[in-house]
Amino acid sequence: MTGPGLTYQVLDGGQAAGRADEYHELHAEVYADPPYRLAGDEEYPRRFAVQRRQPGFVLAEARNGGYLVGYAAGMPLRPSTSWWRDLTTPLPAEVTEEQAGRTFALTDLLVRASWRRQGIGRELHDLILAGRPEERATLVVLPGASAAQQAFRAWGWRKVARTRDEPTGLVADVLVIALGP
Repeated sequence: MTGPGLTYQVLDGGQAAGRADEYHELHAEVYADPPYRLAGDEEYPRRFAVQRRQPGFVLAEARNGGYLVGYAAGMPLRPSTSWWRDLTTPLPAEVTEEQAGRTFALTDLLVRASWRRQGIGRELHDLILAGRPEERATLVVLPGASAAQQAFRAWGWRKVARTRDEPTGLVADVLVIALGP
């Protein structure tokens, strides 16, 4: 799929592995800025390596020429997922219990600062969620990430909980959206 000067492509985990350094660089660039301030995040390359090996992992990227301007990544949650473990308030089991094929986790959606507000994030969002067989998708976003919060609300996501990342202590909102027709 292409846009004005842009090319969009969907990759599986094996294809993404060959471009991992580019994704790591973009992640470090985007997450060095407020509200994240995760400069020197050594955890991301390890997390990305684990995620891209998961069954069903998918990554949608946007490039201008060969230059990576943004990407979105995610995978289906497994029944044994830890996704719902660190909630600050318990949710009913009907929300947190996973079965194979129930929930797709959108783990990353980032666009270089100079390329934002051009619809690239929305295009990546729609591309990665298009045709998903799961009944819903979930993601986490920092409360202070106001542009991301506004975008996700406008795209139909709703907050269901908050979670606390144990190593960092960061609190994030857990959002969900229904998928399918």
